[in-house]
Amino acid sequence: MNTIIRKSVLGVAGLAFAGGVFGGPLAAHADAPVKDAKPVAVVQSADKPDMGKLVPHGVQGAQSKIDLNAEQTANVKAIIAATKKAGLPERAAVISIATALQESKLENLGHLGDKNDHDSLGLFQQRPSSGWGTPEQITDPEYATLAFEKGLKQVDGWQDMPLTEAAQTVQVSAYPDAYAQWEQQAADLVAQHWNS
Repeated sequence: MNTIIRKSVLGVAGLAFAGGVFGGPLAAHADAPVKDAKPVAVVQSADKPDMGKLVPHGVQGAQSKIDLNAEQTANVKAIIAATKKAGLPERAAVISIATALQESKLENLGHLGDKNDHDSLGLFQQRPSSGWGTPEQITDPEYATLAFEKGLKQVDGWQDMPLTEAAQTVQVSAYPDAYAQWEQQAADLVAQHWNS
């Protein structure tokens, strides 16, 4: 008889234990009020511009990329700061940086002697003889960017143009399609530094 009672007691205890494990936590929260469940929106990081605005047409052709040193990175930041000062959107910074990548690899070039293209200077290889400013002005990253973007603002519909077309309209380069190869790196740099 002891065996039957012991088995019964153990069986009841086992059921109580199992009920406590499986029903206990749920039962403990059964009376808790349910709060309004709202869907969680996926929010893009507030410190990163929307890549769709930076590269609205997608990149054109094969893309090039270079590693930047501290001076080149400082020039990226100067271009972005000047773009903001001009009250222009991130897309203008992408076009400006891609242009400077093509023209000077983001190096603020002085006169290169026999290797100089006419009297081209600075990040954008602007020419004093073409009215871009004095050598001192166009080797100042802020001035050079503002001068480039002043030209960009005069291009009707620049915001909706492919990058290479907008840049070429301002720069009038002998290699008009060369700007396109820098669009992805320029967009990445703007995304990285716009709010830094």
